[in-house]
Parts: sequence; C-alpha cells; structure tokens
Amino acid sequence: MENLDVMVLRTLRDWRRAGKRALLATVVRTWGSSPRPIGSIMALAEDGAVVGSVSGGCIEDDLIYRHTQAYAGKEPGHEMPSGAPGFVKYGVTADEAHRFGLPCGGTLELLLEYDPDAQALEQLVQALESGKLMRRTVRLADGAVALQEAHAPEELSLAGGVLVNTFGPEYRMLLIGAGQLTEYLATMALFSGFAVTVCDPREEYRGTWSVAGARVVSEMPDDVVLSFKPDRRSCVIALTHDPKLDDLALLEALKTDAFYVGAIGSRRNNEARHERMVEHFEMSAADLQRLRGPIGIYIGSKTPAEIAVSIMAEVLAVKNGVTLPRDMEVAQAKNLRAVQANDPGTVVCGVAGGR
Repeated sequence: MENLDVMVLRTLRDWRRAGKRALLATVVRTWGSSPRPIGSIMALAEDGAVVGSVSGGCIEDDLIYRHTQAYAGKEPGHEMPSGAPGFVKYGVTADEAHRFGLPCGGTLELLLEYDPDAQALEQLVQALESGKLMRRTVRLADGAVALQEAHAPEELSLAGGVLVNTFGPEYRMLLIGAGQLTEYLATMALFSGFAVTVCDPREEYRGTWSVAGARVVSEMPDDVVLSFKPDRRSCVIALTHDPKLDDLALLEALKTDAFYVGAIGSRRNNEARHERMVEHFEMSAADLQRLRGPIGIYIGSKTPAEIAVSIMAEVLAVKNGVTLPRDMEVAQAKNLRAVQANDPGTVVCGVAGGR
C-alpha cells in the first residue's frame, strides 16, 4: 500500500483531469476523541466514489449522501456544490456523535474544497512522487491554491483566511538481509504505507524472495545506504546477523536523518556490536545512542512472524512520536525476567528465541 495522502491526491487529480466534479475534504479541527487526526484527507467524486478517510466510514456516508446523487438520484439539495471552500462540523451533540460513529464526546470539523484545480493537483502529485516535501496553501475566500517546497514537516494551520497543510513523500524502509523475517517485516511495512527496499548481496537469499512490491537490490549494504539517502521519513533495519553486512550499513545510516536505525540480535549480540563499533570504527557511546537493539517491543515473540510484529510496532511508535515504557523494551523486559527467575538467562543467536 502506498502513502495514503499521495493516493488520495493522485486519484483526485485523475478524476478532475477526466472532467469529473469532485471535492477534497480535510480534517481541520478536532475536539475530544477523533477517529482520524488533523490533516487527514479524503476525496469524493460526483458519482459517489471515495478514496481516503476522515472517520470510520459514517461521515463518509453522510458526505456521499449530501454531495452526490449516489443514494437519491437527482434529489434536490444533494448535488455537488461549487464555489469557495466551506466548513462542515460533525459530532457536536451526543446524538450526532453516536450517529456518525465518533468516540464519546468526539467532534471534528472538515474543510471541503470543491472541484480543485487539476493542474495544481498534477504539480503537487509530481512533486510528491519525486520525493519532495510540499506545503499546500488554500485561500478560503476563493479556493486559490499555492504550492511551495517545504524543508521540514509542519502541523496543519488554519488562520487569517488561509489553510496550510504539508504533504510529504511516502515513508521508506531499507531492510538489510532477505531472509524469512525480512519477508514478514516487508509485508507489514508495505501495508502500513512504507516503500520497502531490501538489500542482500547473497544470491541464495535473493533467489527465494517472494514479497511483491518490495524493491530488491544486490549491492553491498553500506553502498546501498549511501544511494538510498535516508531522510527523516526513512528507517534502516539490519536483519542478517552478519557483522560484515550489518555493521558498515548501520554506521552509514547513523550519519543520516533516518528516524529509526536498528539491528536484530540478542542482548549479547547487541553489546558485541557496540564494542566492535567503538573499537574498530572509533564510535563513541554518544554516537551509538540512536542505534536500536535488540529491536522491537517485548511481546514474548518467538517466531519470525511474531518478531516482525514486534519490530513493526516499535517502528510505527517511533514514527508517530510515541514514547514506549521502558518495560516494553526487549532488553529491559528480558533482564527483568532473568532477575525474577534468579537466572542470568541464556543467549541464543537466531531469529527464534534470540531476542
């Protein structure tokens, strides 16, 4: 699955290029609990087709009923509007919150842009597809749109008669190693909206790769990291257990703005990795603070599929700015269990049981 915002904007562009009337809905304010965060978007075509989401589905149904002929033929008052953008609010009362499936006390407000300009949408989509971070400014008086490349993600703002929303290129994940664990993790990353690249110079591993949608490359991992150019929407994860492949790639990744850099392995393997990097590559403890390992959250995972769930959960938490409790860290949890069992524990190097 690709980046949802890009998919919404690309579909909306295609509708408008084909001459279809359509609207773009943006969540601009929320009060209390809300099913979708501020900045979320969806597009609605005149025939009732919808892409994206602003709720769990009930609000989408109401918008379809209000603004298309899909449910009631040519019933007056349910055609697609035109003109300047307008606001609509859902969940103001308890009855409405229940009707629209909002959490208790939840309220959200949408900005509806009618018939967005196809050329402006084309420029935005092309910029996003080329990896640029873009700021989209909408003048509420007439719906005029201005586009500008942004240098950092920004929160949506609505002030002075102007809406400003930032759209970024898709999140990317670079996986070192093409083993079974990588296949599970790549699958989860793809349906979470990441573009996935898998690097493995070992032909015997690449030859059995079976996950469609992930790009597979054969160069040495450190060279791939350099060409990948990780940014703040990128993560790099080493999964081979082979220092010759993992270490240099991780060193290069730590020099970038990647939001997540980590490696699979046991607690002892993680300590040995740090020791190698300090001894042979003159890294300091401060240099290695961003290097995560053992990666994942502690869920008692034993199989490759469960370990992939654990890793993906941690990646998404970091991406979303969530600080996890320390007792959910693999090393912390296992150390605690060892103390409780009055047993220092054994270390197993491998996907199953080695974390």
